[in-house]
Amino acid sequence: MHITGMVHININCSNFQKSKVFYEMLGFKVYWPVPETNTTEIANAVGMPSYRVEGALMELQNAQQRMVIDLLEWKSPKDDSPPYPNLHRPGLSRVALASADIDADYAYLVDQGVEVVSAPVNVITSETSYARFFCFKDPDGTFLELVQVITTE
Repeated sequence: MHITGMVHININCSNFQKSKVFYEMLGFKVYWPVPETNTTEIANAVGMPSYRVEGALMELQNAQQRMVIDLLEWKSPKDDSPPYPNLHRPGLSRVALASADIDADYAYLVDQGVEVVSAPVNVITSETSYARFFCFKDPDGTFLELVQVITTE
């Protein structure tokens, strides 16, 4: 294998414009609008029939490492099923983002009316560090997580 990194994480949504505003609030910015349709060859490459979609690639601004999401609202075909109902279901269940100030970010999201699972909690990660984290949901109920690693030395 010759894998050198991650390109993007795809997040499907039921309303692109609403979700775009939410992810902009988190610090993401559109850098490439996804074409509404594409060739049959492209559709076949992702295992889908011909499709219509509204979406964009969005990059996290001021990130220490490049972080890109592919935010998509499928117009056709359309699936109105809800996202994962819990974090113990098999498959990709959440996206964890790094925070430089977990408590301020928690307060901000609560103030914005975002559904949070709990207040930040601590988990020991080594003899010299721990992490504070909490989970929250996007407008469709997709789980996200914020994590701040704190060194004790």
